[in-house]
Amino acid sequence: MRVQTSIWLWVTVGILLSHIQVRAQNADPSLFQHEDSLKYLAREMVNARDAEAREAACLQFIPKLVQALKTPGSFSYPFDSLAQVSILYPEDSAFRIFTWAFTPNNMTFRFYGALQMNTPDGSLKLFPLFDNSRFTNDLDTITSNKAWVGALYYNLITTKDKNKKYYTLFGWHGYNFRSNEKLLEVLTFEDGKPVFGAPVFNFSQDSVPGATRNRFLLIYKRDGNAGLNYDPEEKMIVFDHLVPLNGQADEKYTFVPDGTYEGFTWKKGAWVHIPKIFHTVSDKPPLPAPMEFKNNILEKQKMGRDTTSQ
Repeated sequence: MRVQTSIWLWVTVGILLSHIQVRAQNADPSLFQHEDSLKYLAREMVNARDAEAREAACLQFIPKLVQALKTPGSFSYPFDSLAQVSILYPEDSAFRIFTWAFTPNNMTFRFYGALQMNTPDGSLKLFPLFDNSRFTNDLDTITSNKAWVGALYYNLITTKDKNKKYYTLFGWHGYNFRSNEKLLEVLTFEDGKPVFGAPVFNFSQDSVPGATRNRFLLIYKRDGNAGLNYDPEEKMIVFDHLVPLNGQADEKYTFVPDGTYEGFTWKKGAWVHIPKIFHTVSDKPPLPAPMEFKNNILEKQKMGRDTTSQ
């Protein structure tokens, strides 16, 4: 069954890519020129040796991306050479979301993003995403695009309840010298505007029921390598169950996977928490692997090339 699911996913991806390639071939020629400029800046904002050069490239990238997206019909252009930028589409292609990160030093990240709507006439309707993570201690809030909880997204799935769509985003929220973080973010639309966060993460089925949350954050040891993704065969979100190495439950930076798994299943407009799934201990999680951040382009900055924080 899992092999059949994988084949079906690859066939679907192949069809989508072929459609994108056809649309790209028919795109406005100026988009190719825009992409070349953006590709250079995207590389620089990750690979430049000093923080000033990386920041300058990032600040130049933003208006050039907006300029490119103003080209009529730009939504159909994939910009797939921008390897340093995540571009995700929901299954209904109602929008696409760009996210990327700039690191001013070895342990700090600033996330950037933009949400482009798929408009009937091909004109630009764009919502810039402003990362508010550094300015708040409460990450369990419902926000607009102007107070976004920044992340580099690596997956996007769609669920529905009572004719309302919920777009669940899987993101990497950064690391510091002790811990790593990933998150689940639910995106909805109210009056045509994006809303990030929703009271849909339900822990009422736990042995000790917990409060409903607006987003889910997974914090673990820097090199703990915890997984968080959607399993299409099981039709649920699956993530590693974490335990503290020193037994201190409040010290999240010591948490590592123990070989068992938790999850969320979609029921009546909520992601209901399942404390334990699969009921077996395994060395490999039975779920699709997210972007491997240990080999991610952002990790290059921690290899001693940038000494601005030392």
